[in-house]
Amino acid sequence: MPSEFESPESLFGPVASLESIDGTAIAYRQFGSGPPVVMVHGSGGGLHSWQPVAERLADRYEVWTPARRGYAPSGPGRSPKRFADEVADLGALITKIGRPVHLVGMSYGANVALHAATAGLPVRSLVLWEPPLYAAGAELGPVLAEFQELTAQGDQRRADRLLAEKVARVPAALLDMMGSGDPDDSEPGTGPASEPATEPAAEPDETPGWCRDLESLIADSADVERWSDVTVPTLLMRGADTWQPMPATLDRLAAALPHVTYTTLPGQMHFAPSLVPDTVAAEIADFLPRT
Repeated sequence: MPSEFESPESLFGPVASLESIDGTAIAYRQFGSGPPVVMVHGSGGGLHSWQPVAERLADRYEVWTPARRGYAPSGPGRSPKRFADEVADLGALITKIGRPVHLVGMSYGANVALHAATAGLPVRSLVLWEPPLYAAGAELGPVLAEFQELTAQGDQRRADRLLAEKVARVPAALLDMMGSGDPDDSEPGTGPASEPATEPAAEPDETPGWCRDLESLIADSADVERWSDVTVPTLLMRGADTWQPMPATLDRLAAALPHVTYTTLPGQMHFAPSLVPDTVAAEIADFLPRT
């Protein structure tokens, strides 16, 4: 049975929790009315990640924003994690919703959405913001090991920089310019340097979530052409100024998807959902049906 508890950060009332197929607790928020839209956050995120966009969609859609396993207040789940575990979690949430959903994914969450769309879940359409499909395979094994070592030593700054360089592949010059600042909602060490700092005690520990996400990526493939099996209408979005290899990877993904609308936002990079939520919400609302 779902349980509810108050979240001091919530602008939308209490947070609920359901039990996934393996017993892992998956927390979520639900607000608005209309066709159901499930918004899946990226690595280093949580319940708050899609909120700036989600609140601009709630006047026309029933919005569901889960915290993926590994990210509080959801449970940690098993280790090693696989994308199939995340698909099972979405399946449990969609069962609760009781209707086919539009699935929106940010960064790693867009990878999850792609996996869900090919797993037979009742998904009406996909919206994908910059899935990092190039970051996969055994080459990430040493990154996970080094990340665990750095976090165990309490060196979060170097751990964030490692993930930004080796997973998100943010150019070193860009990280230096930003001062390798506080983590963005979807990738670590890539948030704008002007973003206000938050006291560490107020931040949830994202280390378990990042470790589980890396486990899934290590076991996954960088083969983009496999997503030609996605048959639902898909909106693929990226920032015009996002660094390589993201643009080249998304160009290949757009060529592989059979029913795709490919949109580029001028003057934006990977963190546009946080920086220009009005623009991102407008693109999503223009794409999704109202009924």
